[in-house]
Amino acid sequence: MKLLFIRHGDPDYERDWLTDKGQREAELLSLRLSKMDITDFYVSTMGRARATSLPTLDKMKREATPCDWLREFGPAVERQDRNMRPGVAWDWLPQDWLKDERLLARDLWAENEVFRAAGIKESYERVTREFDAVLAEHGYVRNGLYYNAVSPNTDTLAFFCHFGVTCVLLSHLMNVSPMILWHGTAMAPSSVTTVYSEERRPGIASFRAAAIGDISHLYSAGEEPSFSARFCEVYGNGDRID
Repeated sequence: MKLLFIRHGDPDYERDWLTDKGQREAELLSLRLSKMDITDFYVSTMGRARATSLPTLDKMKREATPCDWLREFGPAVERQDRNMRPGVAWDWLPQDWLKDERLLARDLWAENEVFRAAGIKESYERVTREFDAVLAEHGYVRNGLYYNAVSPNTDTLAFFCHFGVTCVLLSHLMNVSPMILWHGTAMAPSSVTTVYSEERRPGIASFRAAAIGDISHLYSAGEEPSFSARFCEVYGNGDRID
């Protein structure tokens, strides 16, 4: 089985849709995806993800299953250096969150006091439970930390969604804390993250990421990727330092 996690195009957050650049990115993405044999499509119910999916679905004359659990991951948390103002779970300064080594551990990250107060564990479990239900429909059933390949196949599933929730799903597949992925990866708008199943013994499957945040469809068309996936490389650059 192959899983495609597709981040929405360059966002207009105020309207929850795409900027003009995001529309161009979605069109270039559709030229790539429409050549693939995709078994099923799933899409976040947020506007920017739906807008990203439309060119692909139109070209392929297909429909996507809307999934509320694919919406950008929440709830908001209170970042310590912002005087307890709400923010997303993946926007902490490293010198703050790395003080708590529990956040690096698969079994302990949700025990952090900020996350406990926000009810993050319950949200995480809901998203991963719904995701596992989709995989089970396609023959892969969660069994502890791996999957039983009940009906092994080479289906391709495409999920149009968001950075934060993609990291949640990857952390579930890889059995690691999502904080490692939230703070250690970048997925530019319209990027494709590709994950394959591996069955090294009959009936037992795990998943391996072959590409994270791939934007080759933008580069091949000469479209500059959006910078919104990351912060500036050098503080003196002054672009997105907080």
